[in-house]
This record gives sequence, C-alpha cells and structure tokens, in this order.
Amino acid sequence: MSHRRKTSHRARNALIFVLSLGILAAGGTVLYRWWRSTDQAPLLTVRYRTGAPATTAVAKPWLEIINTSGKTVDLSDVTLRYYYTADGASAYGSNCVQTALGCTNVTQRTGPADDPAPKADHYLQIGFTAQAGSLAPGKTSQGIGLQLYRVDHEKLNQADDRSFDAEDTTYTPSKLVTAYLGGALVWGEEPNGVTPPPTPAATPSSGPAAAAPPKGVLFDDFDYTGPDDPALAANGWQVRSGEGGPGIKDTWSADGVSFPAAKDGTAGQTLRLRAGTDGTAPGTRQSEFHSARPVFFTGTLVARVHFSDEPASGSDGDHVSESFFTISPDHASPKYSELDYEYMPNGGWGRLGPRLDTTSWRSSERGDRVTSTHVTKLGGWHTMVITALDGRTTYSVDGEKLFTSDRDYSPREPMSINFSTWFIDLPFKGAPRTWDMSVDWLYYQADAAVPVKDVQKAVAGLTADGTHYVDTLPKT
Repeated sequence: MSHRRKTSHRARNALIFVLSLGILAAGGTVLYRWWRSTDQAPLLTVRYRTGAPATTAVAKPWLEIINTSGKTVDLSDVTLRYYYTADGASAYGSNCVQTALGCTNVTQRTGPADDPAPKADHYLQIGFTAQAGSLAPGKTSQGIGLQLYRVDHEKLNQADDRSFDAEDTTYTPSKLVTAYLGGALVWGEEPNGVTPPPTPAATPSSGPAAAAPPKGVLFDDFDYTGPDDPALAANGWQVRSGEGGPGIKDTWSADGVSFPAAKDGTAGQTLRLRAGTDGTAPGTRQSEFHSARPVFFTGTLVARVHFSDEPASGSDGDHVSESFFTISPDHASPKYSELDYEYMPNGGWGRLGPRLDTTSWRSSERGDRVTSTHVTKLGGWHTMVITALDGRTTYSVDGEKLFTSDRDYSPREPMSINFSTWFIDLPFKGAPRTWDMSVDWLYYQADAAVPVKDVQKAVAGLTADGTHYVDTLPKT
C-alpha cells in the first residue's frame, strides 16, 4: 500500500470518527431531551371522577390535586379548568358541595373559552383563597365535590364535554382537566393541544388569587340547583316543609323554593319563595328558607330583597306577608329574641296596606314586642339592614333608618336567619294565585356595625372573585 493510500485511508477513518461523534452528540441531545421530558414529574397531578351520568340535571365533577412537585405549594397559586360544551343559550351555574378545604375557600367561575374548541367552548375555573392553605410534597387536597348546571334547570348532555368521562367513577388522573401554578400550565392538555413545557414559567394569566374572607362573616348569593341540593345542607340552610305556623298552619312546602336565573341573563341566581292558594287551606302552600342553626346574634345583617306588590299569577287581594327575620330556635326560651321585617302589600291583621312592619320581640308567648309601622309601597329590589349592637337594634331600608328599638328588645341569644312568604288569612276563595318574594344575596358581619356601602362593596368583591358562599363564623 502506498503512502498516499495510507494517508487517504487515515483521513477517511478520521472523518468517519468525527461524523460518528457528531451523530452521537446529536443523538445524545435528543436522548437527553427525551429523558428529561419523561423523567421529570409534573408539578401537580389532577385526579377526576364523575358522580353523574352523561344525561343529567346536574354535572357532578369531583377533583383532587396531588402535589408532585417536591416543594410546598400554596393553593392560592393553583387554578383548575374543567372544560364543557354549553347546551342551548342558558347561562351555567356552579357550587361547591364538599371539601376538606372548606367550600368557603373554593372559588368558581363559568364562562366561554377564549379559544373555543370541539367539546370545549366553555370552562369551569376553580381557584382557592389564601385561607385554603398549602400542600406539602406528596400531599393531596382530597376530593373537591363540585356541581355544574344550567341556571334554567334544563338537563345537560355531558357526552360532548371534553373533561367528562362516564367511565371514571373512581379517581383517575385526567389530563382533560388542566392545572395552573402561578398562571403557568403544569398539568393536562388544553383543548388547543398545548401541554406543559419541561420547566413551566409562572405568568399572570390566571389573575390574582381571591382574598381570604374576613372573620365573622356569613355570605351567600344563592347559587343552588333546587330545594334538594346537597350544597344547601352543606352550607347550613334548610327548606321548611310540613307543620306549624304562622299563617295557614301545616301548609309549608319545599315546592315553592327555587333558584331561578337572574333576569339580566347573567349566570347569577336568586332565591325565590313562592306562596300559592285558591282561598282554601288544602289548596294553600307557603314557603320558608332558613339557617339550620342559630347564627345571628349581634352585628350587621344585610339582604337584597325583592318584594311583590302584585301576585305573580291570578287575582290580587290576598293578605300575604313577605318576611325577612331572625328568631330564637325555641319559642319558650327565657332569652327569646326575634327581629322582623314584614311587608304586607294588601295589609293584614285588620289594617290596610301596603305597609312594612319592623318589630323587635322579647316574648312571643306574651306578645311582648315593640313595632314601628311604615305605610309605603315597596315592590321591587331593596337593601334591608338589621344592625344589632350595644343594646340597640336599628332597621334600615336602602340606607334610610326606619326604626330603632332599645336594650329591652335587643337580642339575648343567637337566632336563625329566615325568609318566608305566607298568608295571614284567606280573605276569598276562587282561582289559584301565587305570590313571590326573592333574595339576591345575604351578608352578615358579626359583632360590628358596617355601613351598607361597605357591605355592598364587599359583596361585589366576593362575587367578582367567584366566591358564592362564605362562612367564617365561629363554629360554636
């Protein structure tokens, strides 16, 4: 072999060696990227199960967050998105039914997707207040029970909802539900195909976390599916049925309690209490909605209430009472307390209407009370306030003080909170007629006098955060 041939052979071998190194280097880079993307655990893992079939009145997604990041995660930095396809033109509502974190600390928003995709033109976004706490590495939020429903209360078809899976009746990791940490996608696949990058970077896309609600507050904007919604009991409410007075005894029915959509077409709902009669006791139904335990003692209690001056259907003339009040759970209690708003558009008790009675009671058995009557027509929405503090109870409507009772009639023990529509008597028989009273929201701040403007500001902030319910009252 000549020297030229040896040189050529060596050059060729060197070139092959260099090319091999390049290929190995390139392949190593590819292998490294593949190893990194598959070996790196997700920062969060979301598990899902369904509690309802494909066709249902209420979707019941249950979600669980597991911290797989290796670092402590503040839940206030976490948001989840559950994707669905809206059926018809109805707005959607949602609520929290059960969670170890406390439904008070879970926020929910429903709305159209910015980038609609097949089976995902809307989403339910779940967030958490600062009071929800944090998850240590490897820890779980445990199950978060949610409800999603049409506010017109028509049935849903979940078969075309991206995040729904009829077969997931036990908790299963689901990448059709996305999770974000500090606004960055860290779990799941968005409907447009985007998946988490190997090293997510936080962005402000999810917005600021909802502030922790203050202590001593009860708030509800009444986003429920109906009188049998399990979230009512979870949130401390009861719908009355069966026996007792006042009005036409033993005619209380849950059928008159509903949560219709707001008339402005938004996702908001109201609590509606409907009473109906044909002028006979067997043909009469009355409605009441109240807290299951005595929660109000002293402080500021506010409700946005819609009174009716005319029946929703049928002839006018009934002696109907549309009431917002607090009352001791035991009428025979030696510390009996009761604070009442009672609106009677057609009068009652032998007096003409329309009129509003504000009454502070010391004993229902002895009739020991002080009352102030206001001759006024109140059909429409009004902000009703009861402020009980320092031995005085003040009743205000739309910021105007109507009546103040003194220490002898101030609350002496905790009371339940009640709304009701009932008939004082039955002045005439005939065709059926119905009367409605509605409540938009309720807000109670314990042990403090709060100006109504500050209450309205607090309510606006809570609803803007997607907070439907708050209870930070002491659990005694």
